[in-house]
Amino acid sequence: MASMGDEGPLVGRTGTLADMQSYLRNVGTGGTSAVFVTGESGVGKSRLLRETADALRGGGFAVLFGTCLDIGDASPLHPVLQALRRHDDSRPSTTADDAGALLERVSRDLRAIAGDQQLLLVLDDLQWADRSTRQLLLYLLAGLGDVRVSVLAAIRAEALHGTHPLRRVLAELRRLRSVRVVDLAPLNQDQTHELVAAIVGRTPAVEDADRVFKRSGGNPFVVEELSRDLRDGRIELSDTLREIFLSRVDELPPNAHTVVHAIAAGVEPIHHSVLARVVPLAEDQLIEAVRAAVTHRFVASDGDGYKLRHRLVAEVLEQEVLPAEAASLHRRYAEALESFEGEPDNARLAHHWQRAGEPGRALDPVVAAARAAERMYGFAEAHRYWTIALQLSAETDPRRSELLGNAAESAHHCGEHLLALARLEELAGRPDAPGQSDVHLRRARYLAAAGRSATAEIEYQRALEAPDCTPRRRASAAAYLAELLLHLGRYADANQHAREALELAAVNGATTDLVRASAALGFSAAFREDPDAGLAVIRHAVEIAERSGHPDDLGVAYLHLAELLTGPLNSIEEGVLVARRGAGRLAERGVGRTYQTRLLAIAAKGLFRIGQWSEAYAVLETAMRHRPSGADAVELLLARSQLWVGFGEVDHARRDLDAVATLLAGGGARHVLPMLTLRAGLAMWQGEHAAARAAVQRGVTETRSDDLVLLGVLAWHGLRAEAQAHVAAQPTDQGAIRRLRTVMDRLVKGVVDAPPAVRAVVDGYLDLCTAELSRIEDRHDPEPWARAAAIWDRRQQPYPAAYARLRHAEASLQRRVRRTAAVNGLRQAYATALAMGARPFANEIIGIAQRFRVTLGDDAQTTVAGTAVERAADELSALTGREREVLAAVADGLTNREIGELLFISERTVGVHLGHIFDKLQVRTRVQASRVFLTAA
Repeated sequence: MASMGDEGPLVGRTGTLADMQSYLRNVGTGGTSAVFVTGESGVGKSRLLRETADALRGGGFAVLFGTCLDIGDASPLHPVLQALRRHDDSRPSTTADDAGALLERVSRDLRAIAGDQQLLLVLDDLQWADRSTRQLLLYLLAGLGDVRVSVLAAIRAEALHGTHPLRRVLAELRRLRSVRVVDLAPLNQDQTHELVAAIVGRTPAVEDADRVFKRSGGNPFVVEELSRDLRDGRIELSDTLREIFLSRVDELPPNAHTVVHAIAAGVEPIHHSVLARVVPLAEDQLIEAVRAAVTHRFVASDGDGYKLRHRLVAEVLEQEVLPAEAASLHRRYAEALESFEGEPDNARLAHHWQRAGEPGRALDPVVAAARAAERMYGFAEAHRYWTIALQLSAETDPRRSELLGNAAESAHHCGEHLLALARLEELAGRPDAPGQSDVHLRRARYLAAAGRSATAEIEYQRALEAPDCTPRRRASAAAYLAELLLHLGRYADANQHAREALELAAVNGATTDLVRASAALGFSAAFREDPDAGLAVIRHAVEIAERSGHPDDLGVAYLHLAELLTGPLNSIEEGVLVARRGAGRLAERGVGRTYQTRLLAIAAKGLFRIGQWSEAYAVLETAMRHRPSGADAVELLLARSQLWVGFGEVDHARRDLDAVATLLAGGGARHVLPMLTLRAGLAMWQGEHAAARAAVQRGVTETRSDDLVLLGVLAWHGLRAEAQAHVAAQPTDQGAIRRLRTVMDRLVKGVVDAPPAVRAVVDGYLDLCTAELSRIEDRHDPEPWARAAAIWDRRQQPYPAAYARLRHAEASLQRRVRRTAAVNGLRQAYATALAMGARPFANEIIGIAQRFRVTLGDDAQTTVAGTAVERAADELSALTGREREVLAAVADGLTNREIGELLFISERTVGVHLGHIFDKLQVRTRVQASRVFLTAA
């Protein structure tokens, strides 16, 4: 049986098809690429997907094809799991106990199918994708799945309304260089005439072709339908597509007519066994009816079942059936699904019972689908199901309160905190509502997650004061409150509530409460000038976790201990050892993707601080093999971005920072401030002072963080960017400098009560900030740099110490004082840079040395960046011979058309060559590319 029928020729899409194949072959540095094809229904998106997949299949690509369901409550990862099943029917169903394991299992399956080829994952109707599928795309295209994957997807443009979640995903993905979005426009008048002529089999009358173009608007699907009408002499059709469809449906044999109506009411694809139970026909009659529907180009068939050739048919037919007819069809679908042995498809079952007008029978499968989604950590899908369950249940339903509670919690888990609060308020007003303490505690958690910290604090207090607050709930509330206060920077209050929680948890609470309270108490004690007490509390938490052996307890305890040692207390080497030991313990318990990767990220950051960059990179490579997701992935990517910036790997740094921004889509200061700081550092190495300033100022103006260390690093980078701009004879921003001085004042006040270890680190950043101000003000004062170098030496952090030595030497040589000490400091900084592999920093040191005629060592000249001519010549070596010819013509000022005529190639081919040239030279304009060529020449 034909799968798609006799399609018309591919008109007006040849260039687009070639571009799409080129984009997909041109993978980015992470081994990924993507093309998202958008356009109206019937414009030819699916056709392009099939043509592209067919062209690439066997040419180094392994192809998987999946289609998203057109119902709002599809099961998680449906199109990807469907694609895996299509590839191998014998493959066992891909399931897992949690979302991380599911992503790992799916990634493993994709890698197995790809082998040594590039994997092409083709997804049709992506506008209907569930959230888990959208997250998987972000995960794969961020380079986290360890899969060399190219994604080709079609999206119905009219579905992307203002609140559609895919709009946000596309906005994030557009920032990745390896992602292209192709907006497929309707055919123009000439192309429509060509398609009409091809289908009719002759040159049509101009007025007939014009009429087709006017009616179709250039939509290829509608053009094909109208052209067949014209070919077959059906010229008296109504002026609307709906009437055209209905007239053609009426021409179907009666049984085929019934089949098309049934398939239009179903959730595609519809298996033959299901359709046989829905349509009351004998088997031979049913097969003949389906065959007729395929012949008339209404139905397509593949291995998964039947589907309409175009969903517009369903939209038209939906308006033509009586409500009772539609309800009857959906009832038969639901009964058919229930008649099969085994676990039913609860998503489809719920859909059909709803459409059948029987909410009572839809409720159970909806709840089952919600619980199944929760078991897979598909919180967005679970939230949708619980919402449907609420809509299906009456106010008097005895399960209403339970449904409200689950719906509130699911909304909270998927980030809909205000909706969670609204549902909690409805639950609290019911006669069988939970107790006061439970309601207050849940409300506080939702408020804190929504950013309403002050109100959340009040609710935690009310939970503690509620008469029905049990000792165990009191322990949880006190521990949560302590954590909230800790995040707010109110360490004294956090200490008080953490002590209360610790006492309660020791008697009545769970181990998790005990660990949470210990973390808050330990951190608050460390920040309140008693680091030994803080360490003792957290070490005790580690002992408790070791006795319990539960992965969550071990993870939380080791994380807090490692963070405290590598961060505020600056006992970096010990912290790295603790992080590695904890990572090993948790690997034994099978939680490598979560706690182990986070601990390895802490270890890598610690190694970076003490200058062991190569070892830090090896640690991160090990962690990345676990293919982390979410916050764990962000931690690792930020740690790796720090290394890329230090190594001067611009493309890798940008890729990872883009991936962080994609995965974050928001986030707290702990992630956002380091991301902005790294963007500023990257921009400074490239001389983009305005971009560096913008990143820092965004962090200064948008954050309310009280983390003195993060603010110190950000302020230093901000003033360093202003100083670099000043040295480069570019304007500085006095408003930005004033805001950074305000941050410095906050740091000065904040370290008064900090323990010595924290104070020393913040003082080091303050000295760097003060010294950068001396550069901005042309004072060339070496003393602040000397102080900064000394303090960072004591903290055993070689990079800021070496940077301070560089600036101290520069200021001293500028003033012509203490040349011997300056030269020795410059050489020491250079040796440090070489040992760490900090190429941009080493080149900056060499530049200062050459400026003041200082010899750094025998190998100094081998590490200096080449002259502009040498760099340009090296860049041109990456171009092919034809690309060099095109670039030479561009440098001569020729247009694409003129270059094509000169080199005897098409104008489109010139454009393709230019795209490759721009990518290889890392430029964006013809002027920049010409500058590289002329410099080399």
